[in-house]
Amino acid sequence: MSDKYLEVANSSLGKKLFSAVGLPDPVPLTREDSAEPHRLNGQVLLGSSDGAAFANSITSFIGAAGVEVCSHSLENTGHLLFDASGIVNAQQSEQLYQFFNRHLRSLAYSGRVIVIGHKPSSLDDVEHAAVQRGLLGFVKSVAKEIGRKGATANLVLVDKDGDLALEGPIRFLLSAGSAFMNAQVLTVAQPVDNTDADWTKPLLGKSIVVTGAARGIGLAISQTLARDGASVIGIDVPQSGDDLKAAMTAIGGLSLALDITDSDAPEKLRDFCASHGPKLHAIVHNAGITRDKMLSKMSAHQWDLLVQINLGAVQRINKAFLDTDMLDNGGKIIGVASISGIAGNVGQTNYGFSKAGIIGVVEALADTCAARGITINGVAPGFIETQMTAAIPFITRQMGRRLSSLGQGGLPIDVAEVIGFFVSPQAAGINGNMVRVCGQSLLGA
Repeated sequence: MSDKYLEVANSSLGKKLFSAVGLPDPVPLTREDSAEPHRLNGQVLLGSSDGAAFANSITSFIGAAGVEVCSHSLENTGHLLFDASGIVNAQQSEQLYQFFNRHLRSLAYSGRVIVIGHKPSSLDDVEHAAVQRGLLGFVKSVAKEIGRKGATANLVLVDKDGDLALEGPIRFLLSAGSAFMNAQVLTVAQPVDNTDADWTKPLLGKSIVVTGAARGIGLAISQTLARDGASVIGIDVPQSGDDLKAAMTAIGGLSLALDITDSDAPEKLRDFCASHGPKLHAIVHNAGITRDKMLSKMSAHQWDLLVQINLGAVQRINKAFLDTDMLDNGGKIIGVASISGIAGNVGQTNYGFSKAGIIGVVEALADTCAARGITINGVAPGFIETQMTAAIPFITRQMGRRLSSLGQGGLPIDVAEVIGFFVSPQAAGINGNMVRVCGQSLLGA
């Protein structure tokens, strides 16, 4: 569904009118070029604190990606990176202030701000840990200042040996693929597997399962993974079998009509995958439903049906795959949660419970997966333009769009791009992360 407000705000007359009356005037976001995805554009200004640990390696791999790195000023439009890992006390935070105070005005439309620091819990010194934790509040505040330019700000925290896997997250956050991921934290730890891959086709030769793949976000995920070289196995309910088959045929994938709540669904899915290849690389748990109803009026059936689809089936499928070692070394599990599981929502106690449960699955399985050379991560979409959001009443829909730092809703491709990164070899150091893809929605921020 098109956003007429966004279209008018960016017309010649609309820009003058909106400015005169003080209305928000969001700008269209720059997204990946489908013909040339993952290409980095723009100039990067890299700053660093005294004693910063990562600036030199960042300069090296960004430069190798063909991006001009400068250390004094931005002559052209560009992005801002700052290695704050050397800030060990409150006084030294002035270095952070000085860099952004001087250069933030040079940030491009659809530009990127990336701050790099240490994971606070990995530090022994209390003062050092405190100021590194302060980076999150700083980044979230910067994100709200620059959102009017369609620009984003995110934080990368480096855990023990996480510097070995730092290139992937930095390159992704610089790319157009992170357009709707704003004010989020990526924690990078020791990689569980090799991080080398072709950035143009990072998923070449990888088999990936996507549930709920027939339409909407699931279809966008499938298409994006196929674009990046993956062989997709799409799953959806038998009622959507024709749509699913058509969608998978279009991307050269396989389809399996299956109700994931059936008692034997995990075994059927596992057997189907085993019959079409040696091992899977990843499974993306996208399937889900809403059954909105005030709790006092909600039937037991409405509660149980939703929870079993959105959460119970995910847990059973994970167990079936992990118990039989179906995922390859460097394999990935992705959970799709929702900001409703973070912020809550009226009439969505069942949905909020199930999506918060997905966050719990990611957190609970992270160590187990890492020990087996696997990672598990999740995304929590916010207001994404789909058939479901198109059915929302007009006023509520406009509020959902505007109540974010970027002033607009996201697109299914925005969720798909983040998932595409999470399942790539370059994300081998990302484990147990749950990021919102919501443009920094004010709900639950």
